Amino acid sequence: MINTTWLRTFCTLAEVGHFTRTAERLHMTQSGVSQHLQKLESQLGHALLAREGKQFTLTDAGERLYEEGRKILLALQDLEQSVGEDPAYEGQVRVMSPGSVGLRLYPQLLALQQQHPALVIDYRFAPNRDVENAIASDEIDIGLMSRVSTREEVSSQLVAEEELLLVTPAKVAKPGWQQLLDLGFIDHPDGSHHAGLLLGANYPEFEGTSMFRKQGFSNQIGLILEPVSMGLGFTVLPAYAVEAFLKPKLVRVHRLPKPVSETLYLVSRRRRTVPNRVTTVINEVMKKL
Repeated sequence: MINTTWLRTFCTLAEVGHFTRTAERLHMTQSGVSQHLQKLESQLGHALLAREGKQFTLTDAGERLYEEGRKILLALQDLEQSVGEDPAYEGQVRVMSPGSVGLRLYPQLLALQQQHPALVIDYRFAPNRDVENAIASDEIDIGLMSRVSTREEVSSQLVAEEELLLVTPAKVAKPGWQQLLDLGFIDHPDGSHHAGLLLGANYPEFEGTSMFRKQGFSNQIGLILEPVSMGLGFTVLPAYAVEAFLKPKLVRVHRLPKPVSETLYLVSRRRRTVPNRVTTVINEVMKKL
């Protein structure tokens, strides 16, 4: 493989046409230029210069090496520049979060991409466990979780609080305990957890969601309130999921006497340099939460 330092010296010599000026341009000694040339000729097995006193011309092999070598050096220069560049609004940023916060953030990040089309948003909805694993295995750049990561390689930064809300059919004005029992529970992947936090703080009778008749289940965050809107039961959801529901008049949101919120954490790979494009998205997330 040709030594690129020797090649750069040769191509500069071919362009300048003088050993001393080549040495000055490359901040070398004239003997250093001669050594690079000799090593290159020895490696290739061909004379690259035809000398006439202090003057020289390129041999056929030298002409060919100069033409091809110059292309290689320019390509290496372009590669070096592109690797060194770190644009704030170009490239892909991979984000993952639970569905509720995703319903709030994804449209905002798409609006950011609309302003800067070279910035590509890859957004996945997933539970805490999957977000944590994806960060640890370098599958995503940043994530959001509703708990602190327990993995050493994952860094957690508190960024927001999201209120948990009791949601019933619109006809329910003030839900008492018996009314909740009569309605039954619309479950979802975090249903037991969310209900345990909010109902446990506000209803002394609450011992677990198993006390309620199960009236349905959905793992699609945007559809959990559909059965509630049809009068089939009640549920407990984070505020962003409730805000995103497209039929707000068909449900009723109840803020109970003892409010309960989930803490949201921004998670990323520990000891990893953050590219500018990821910083751009992080700043947008901070503004919207």
